Amino acid sequence: MTAPADRATAEAIAPVVAAERTRMVASLIRLTGDWDLAEDCVQDAVERALVRWPREGMPRSPAAWLTTAARNRALDLLRRRQTERAKLQERAIMDELGPDNSREADDRLRLIFTCCHPALPLDGQVALTLKTVAGLGTAEIARAFLVSEPTMSQRLLRTRRKIANAGIPYRVPPDGLLAGRTSGVLAVLYLIFNAGYGQRDDHLAAEALRLARLLVELLPGEDEARGLLALVAFQMSRRSTRFDAHGDLVPMEEQDRGRWDAALIEEGRWQLRRAASSGRPPGPYRLQARIAACHATAVAAEATAWGTIAGLYDALLCAQPSPVIALNRAIAVGFRDGYQAGLDALGALDAGALAGYYLLPAARADFLRRLGRGEEARRAYLAALQLAPAGQPEQRLLRRRLSEL
Repeated sequence: MTAPADRATAEAIAPVVAAERTRMVASLIRLTGDWDLAEDCVQDAVERALVRWPREGMPRSPAAWLTTAARNRALDLLRRRQTERAKLQERAIMDELGPDNSREADDRLRLIFTCCHPALPLDGQVALTLKTVAGLGTAEIARAFLVSEPTMSQRLLRTRRKIANAGIPYRVPPDGLLAGRTSGVLAVLYLIFNAGYGQRDDHLAAEALRLARLLVELLPGEDEARGLLALVAFQMSRRSTRFDAHGDLVPMEEQDRGRWDAALIEEGRWQLRRAASSGRPPGPYRLQARIAACHATAVAAEATAWGTIAGLYDALLCAQPSPVIALNRAIAVGFRDGYQAGLDALGALDAGALAGYYLLPAARADFLRRLGRGEEARRAYLAALQLAPAGQPEQRLLRRRLSEL
């Protein structure tokens, strides 16, 4: 049985590891060029801490202890290799064993941009970011993306080989490429968040939030990074109310707003204010965050600023044309101008571009239901049911709406 003091020490290790792991891995990858070695050495340092700290007490500087342990392990492994390359890597580590390393922020940026390099397949970018930057286990990543652990292991292996074989540099892109590459990083982080949020995987969604915060810390002048962080914070603020006790989806207008996370809402608002202070026009993530802010700050569903939301969707549609954005704009128009106006806006959409997307007939059904046109709403709900993912909360919500007609 673990003693209370041991448990307290073990619990104290977790935030230190969370704060320092990415920095240590990034630094060792830069020094050795060996991704597996870096991760293994950091993991070894953490395991040593879990054994020694409960027994010996927390060191004065836990981060320095972990860093030294990880580097010593790397030196030990490199010395065993006895190759010319290993000797060069060993010398690089020895040259940087001093306590002051001004390149730590650059190391973490190098790691993030390398994991999200456009030459890598998107699924590889996501997997490598979660494994190397976030520190998730292969089995956990596999579960999140509904593949087997061996499949995910092979995906990670192929991605690392691609980095080596294609000579992908471990660096922050030059100024001329930075904006485009940053957009790619933001897309990967948002994809990770959506995967966790959509599957009710709070750990994965929380990791996406942590990574978004890290990116803002490393790139404080990037307005779109702040926009993504604000967007994720607003959406995470509602996570405890999205589903009822039976696991059924609760529409936003029916959620208990008193249970929304006020601290996350305020974080999102603060990030939007900081981004707006630059004076630059908003990009897609800032626009989406401003839409989410309208929902998050409305005191009641009927107080939602639908006029502002519809205008923001107009701007978003210009910045990032998409059939799904056009659908969301049509829904906003319906709540701004009336349900019939919403039906008209839905009817004007490119149905071919949204073929197979259950939310189009579901939105139509919802407007028809609100207009009291029950039989038409029933047919639209049935059409949506045929397209909705089987056995998922979305389908159960549609069945509930049908039963209420």
